[in-house]
Amino acid sequence: MHAFVTGAAGFIASNLVDRLLARGDTVTGYDNLSTGNLAFLAAARSNAQFRLIQGDLLDVDALIPAMDKADVVFHLAANADVRFGLEHPRKDLEQNTIATFNVLEAMRANDVKAISFASTGAVYGDASLIPTPEDAPFPIQTSLYGASKSACEGLISAYTEGYGLRSQIFRFVAVLGERYTHGHVFDFVKSLLADSSTLHILGDGLQRKSYLHVADCIDGMLTAFDQVDSRLSIFNLGTDEYCRVNDSVAWITARLGCAPRFTYSGGSRGWIGDNPFVLLDTRLMRSQGWQPRLGIREAVERTVEWLVDNDWVFKER
Repeated sequence: MHAFVTGAAGFIASNLVDRLLARGDTVTGYDNLSTGNLAFLAAARSNAQFRLIQGDLLDVDALIPAMDKADVVFHLAANADVRFGLEHPRKDLEQNTIATFNVLEAMRANDVKAISFASTGAVYGDASLIPTPEDAPFPIQTSLYGASKSACEGLISAYTEGYGLRSQIFRFVAVLGERYTHGHVFDFVKSLLADSSTLHILGDGLQRKSYLHVADCIDGMLTAFDQVDSRLSIFNLGTDEYCRVNDSVAWITARLGCAPRFTYSGGSRGWIGDNPFVLLDTRLMRSQGWQPRLGIREAVERTVEWLVDNDWVFKER
């Protein structure tokens, strides 16, 4: 197939590009390179089956011809900055919701009938049902990021109904692994490499979080794409375990061989929109034969090792 991948130079999307090429698919990557990194596409760019187009999803006139001849869109481009969303509220609207609208319009112009969309477990807000299933009632949204992704899901479902699309929506927990450049493991490793004597932690360290390795995330997306023919499918992706922030800190400091003094701020959540307990029910995805191969601790440790071996990413970010 010919896959069109948005945000292709980003963390998850660049790993997906490599996997698609390894399957023998043709891939067009689309990225404005505002946060993505060309180094993540080094192998892909040497493959004759890959083409990278530098462009912005907000420029629909450029997006439509770029998507020509695509069979499926893997839409992963987004602003994923939950923590600082209130400082630039328009960014979530533009880079998530409006960008998704433009992707759907470009699909309509090119008669592309399939989309796989990277949503987020943040759409569940402070979930009252743990583990949280796909059909859990939506609460009041607690972050602009979650609200914008929820709006994206609404647009996709409406286009699916109106234009006969085959759509798959994936609600991820936080994803870790190689090429990871955003989130608490990144921030903690960067801080400790600069000064291993002290580590400041947002929240009380007791927040309970689930994480998923990027390879397992992509396995889930491709399993659903290959096996599920429903018009609209929504799948949670995550592990069936969680850890406390203090647990991940212990694994990180052990890998780095340091014993810093810890300071805390923010109470039970590190910032507005930081959900203190995240654990998704993934039985629906597991019923398709998928299950994660790595647990949370191994995912954290492998991420730390990759960051130490690729410390150039701290300067890039």
